[in-house]
Amino acid sequence: MIVQQLLNGITTGSVYTLFALGFTIVFGTQRILNLSHGAIFMAGAFIGYYATRIGLSFLPAVLLAMVGSALIACLTDLVAFRRLRASGQIEFGALISSIGVGLILTSLGQLISKTKVLVYPFDLVPNEFFQLLGVRVSLLQIVTITSVVVTLALVFFVIYRTSLGRQIRATAGNERAAVLLGVNPTRVYLFVFAISGALAGYAGVLIGLLFNSVHFMMGDPYLLKAFVIVVLGGLGSLYGAVVAGFLLGIVQAFAIAYFTGSLADIIFYSLVFLILVVRPGGLFGNTNSAVKVGRV
Repeated sequence: MIVQQLLNGITTGSVYTLFALGFTIVFGTQRILNLSHGAIFMAGAFIGYYATRIGLSFLPAVLLAMVGSALIACLTDLVAFRRLRASGQIEFGALISSIGVGLILTSLGQLISKTKVLVYPFDLVPNEFFQLLGVRVSLLQIVTITSVVVTLALVFFVIYRTSLGRQIRATAGNERAAVLLGVNPTRVYLFVFAISGALAGYAGVLIGLLFNSVHFMMGDPYLLKAFVIVVLGGLGSLYGAVVAGFLLGIVQAFAIAYFTGSLADIIFYSLVFLILVVRPGGLFGNTNSAVKVGRV
């Protein structure tokens, strides 16, 4: 029972991590809260769903959802954030602009779906189960955990082992100094939003499959979870987002299994409160700096 719930928690936590990591990358690089991230997550789930409706299999549908969400995120940056950065009013203005973008995307989702709850085809990922050391594991769980781990490894490789990643970390640390070194912040910010959108889109597809539900308001509760993960992990910390995301999934799985569903959030938020009392900056953060993308 314990191992089974641990597996369930890791599965859900991997998707939470995927979603929150995109939110964290934008915050860590630009010091803004992109409140349209939940709506972009929803858009990815919708794109993946309608891709399957025209006959695409799992992998092409996921890729299309990631590309579509990345394009929406880039458009959000171009329309809602670029002028604000130029004006120097990015922090507060970004909140209002991102809320507006989120409302537009949510309204479009409501219009397209006609407020119905959509369901992915049951055979998109074969409904197969395996017994491993007495634990019942579904093929969907294997696909979810494996693909998320590969995706996270790829993101960390790009951030910490490539030239573009160095530009991202330099811009996050000091934009003016990065410009003097020949970095183009506009291109960096656009690429960061593309990564963020792609991760959100993929998370949307996985959540739609795991919970067998896609609807226009699905992004709101996950945006709240992303806030909690970012704060718990440490503001802007990529490593912190990964640890906090998995922790949220595991705690939630055990709380639901051994208590009632309504107590799951109470238990988790109480745990978050206790951790922040001991470490106000989060698990991998501190109280002196909000930008950790550039720190290993």
